[in-house]
Amino acid sequence: MEMLSVKNLSISFGGLRAVDSFNITIQKGELYGLIGPNGAGKTTVFNLLTGVYKPDSGIIILDGENISGKSPIEINKAGIARTFQNIRLFKNLTVLDNVKTGLHNQYKYTTLAGILRLPSYYRTEKLMTEKAYDILKVFDLDKEAATLSANLPYGKQRKLEIARALATNPKLLLLDEPAAGMNPAETEELMKTITLIREKFGVTILLIEHDMKLVAGICEKIFVLNFGMELANGLPQDVLNNPEVIKAYLGE
Repeated sequence: MEMLSVKNLSISFGGLRAVDSFNITIQKGELYGLIGPNGAGKTTVFNLLTGVYKPDSGIIILDGENISGKSPIEINKAGIARTFQNIRLFKNLTVLDNVKTGLHNQYKYTTLAGILRLPSYYRTEKLMTEKAYDILKVFDLDKEAATLSANLPYGKQRKLEIARALATNPKLLLLDEPAAGMNPAETEELMKTITLIREKFGVTILLIEHDMKLVAGICEKIFVLNFGMELANGLPQDVLNNPEVIKAYLGE
């Protein structure tokens, strides 16, 4: 079954076509890679899918629901969560509280209960804390729950951002260069974690990365974007051996 269906998605900035007739279909449970040279339009696609940008044209269907033109909050509630190329955490909050912010779309109490600290407030907070710890354990961050996120090592900040996105209970998780700035050992560990969370949480994943071999190692399919247009799309072995991809992406 289709989790995401995008048809003829386009946007221009100042007369420049940043994304031109982007089409992609991702099945439920797939781990799909989106690659391309710098400036190809990959992050722009993510911004369109999450409502940061409004498309000039095109349709976005998420699990049967048309989310075209909706706000980022509406799209997140519909089931899309994302991370960013430049990490965006609440640096003044603890690791635990960062994840709990992602749970607020599922656990609620009234304003009055929060102000007066009624029993419903404490029950809800307890449930949220337990759920947040469950998520943190997947990323081996539970022992640092009380640490300010700003004090985490860079690689663990990357993991925490993914954990917080997962806390929103997404159907589709968009990861924008999650391995950026990591050393090879950290990258290998992260890729194993991404495979694990796909299996554990049953989430569909669209992954942006620069390392073609890395993407080919964990993704079932790869979409190559160049100058905002499709250059190639298919199985990893076919994409990696495509002469046009090699020329555009590797500069050969």
